[in-house]
Amino acid sequence: MGATKRRFGGGRRPLHAGGTAGVEAEARERAEAPGGLKKAIGRNMLLFFVVGDVLGAGIYALVGEVGGRVGGAIWTSFAVALALAFLTAFAYAELVTKYPRAAGAALYVNKAFRMPFLTFLVAFAVMCSGITSAATLSTAFGGDYLKQFLDVPTVMAGLVFIIVVALINFRGISESVKLNIGLTCIELGGLLLITVIAAAAVLNGDGDAGRALDFKEGETVPIAILAGAALAFYALIGFEDSVNVAEETEQPQRDYPRALFGGLLAAGVVYLTVTVLASMAVPTDRLASSTGPLLEVAQVGPLSIDPKVFAAIALFAVANGALINMIMASRLVYGMSREGIVPRFFGGVHKGRQTPLPAIVFTTALCMLLIAIGTLEKLADTTVTLLLCVFILVNVSVLVLRRDPVDHDHFHAPSAIPVIGAVVCATLLTQQPSSSFPLAGGLMALGVVLYFVSRRATGPTDMDTGRLEAVEHPR
Repeated sequence: MGATKRRFGGGRRPLHAGGTAGVEAEARERAEAPGGLKKAIGRNMLLFFVVGDVLGAGIYALVGEVGGRVGGAIWTSFAVALALAFLTAFAYAELVTKYPRAAGAALYVNKAFRMPFLTFLVAFAVMCSGITSAATLSTAFGGDYLKQFLDVPTVMAGLVFIIVVALINFRGISESVKLNIGLTCIELGGLLLITVIAAAAVLNGDGDAGRALDFKEGETVPIAILAGAALAFYALIGFEDSVNVAEETEQPQRDYPRALFGGLLAAGVVYLTVTVLASMAVPTDRLASSTGPLLEVAQVGPLSIDPKVFAAIALFAVANGALINMIMASRLVYGMSREGIVPRFFGGVHKGRQTPLPAIVFTTALCMLLIAIGTLEKLADTTVTLLLCVFILVNVSVLVLRRDPVDHDHFHAPSAIPVIGAVVCATLLTQQPSSSFPLAGGLMALGVVLYFVSRRATGPTDMDTGRLEAVEHPR
C-alpha cells in the first residue's frame, strides 16, 4: 500500500477534556496505517509509563543535594518544581493531542516558527536531555548503591548497564513498558518503605519535625527555594518523554491528558511526603553529604532495614529511569527521521521487533560517550538546562499554534498557563549553576555540525519545503 497522508486544517472545535467524538475511529485508522510503530500502549500502561518516568533516581540520589541548597525545608523546592512541571504539562497535553506523533517538541516548534535550524536544535536538545539523563542514571547505577554489592569501577558498570538497557529497548515497546510497570511498582514500594521508616523514626522521637521548616542560613527564603528547585526539577522531568511514544499509544487524544496529569500528581504526592519525612528523620547536613541519601533514612528509627535491601530497590529505580529516557531518545530520532529532519537512515525499523534499531544504536553510542566523560552532578545539571530551554519554546508554541486548527478534537489549555510556564522556566534557568552550561553548549555545538552535515548530504527535507505537516507515514 502507498503512503497515508493527512492535511491538517479547518477542523473541529478543541475540547477542554481531551475530546471524545471521532477519537476511536481515528485511533483505528492510525493503527491500520502501514509502516508505523506498533500500537501497544493503552491507558493504564501510559499512566504507569508517566509515573515510572518521573519517579526514579532523582528522588533517590538528589534529596540531600537539594537540602544542601535550601536547608531542611526540602519539600518547598520540590513543590515549586512540581508546580513548574504542571504548567509545562498543560502545554504538552494540548500539543500532543493536537499532533499525536513521535517527534514531540521539535514538531511543535517547527509548526510554530517554520525555522528549520531552530527545529533541528530543539530536536537535538531534547534527544540530548534524554541521553544525558540516562547517562546520569547509568553513572548513579555504578556508584554507591551498586557498591553495596560489587566494588567495580563506576564507568565500567555504567557502560555495561546502558548496553543492557539498549537490548531491552530493542526487544520491543510492549516489553519495555511492561518492564517499566514492574520496576515502577518496585521503586514506588521503596519510596513508601522510606515513608514508613521515616514516620516511625519521627514518632519514636529519633527525628526533629522542626527541620522541615528550616531554611539555609545566609540565604533569603525565595532564593534558597529557587536554588533548590533548579536541582529538584531533575527529579520531576520525564513527563515530557511520554510525548515521544504518542504514535505507539492506542488513543492519545483521550488517554494522554489523563495519564499525564494523573501521573504527575501521583509522583508529586509521593515526592512531597518523602522529602518532608526524610528531612525530619535525618539531619540535613547528613543527607547533603551522602551520595545515597535515602540509605541514611533507611537506617534510622525502630523500623530500620539492612542498607543492602534498600540499595537493591534504588538500583531498580535507576534502571527504570534510564530505560524510559533511552526509549524517548530513540523514538525522537526515529520521529525526526520520518519527518525528514535528520537522515532517513535513522527512521529504519527492525522487521521482526518493529523497533527503531538504527536510532537505538546511535543514542546508545552517544550515551556511552557521556558516561565516559561526565560526572553525576554535571550530567544532571546539563539535563535540566537543556530541557528548560526547550520548555520555554514549547510553552510559546502553544500560543502560536492556536492559529492552526486541526481536524480532530484535542485538549485545550487556558491561555494564561503557557505564558506563566514560559516565564517560570526562564526564571529557573537563571538559577542553574554555571557549570551546567559548558557541556550543554558542547552538545549543541555538535548539533550544529550535524545539522549542516545532514543538509549537505541529503539536500532539502520535508521541513525545508514546507511539507512537514502533511506527512503522516513514510513513502
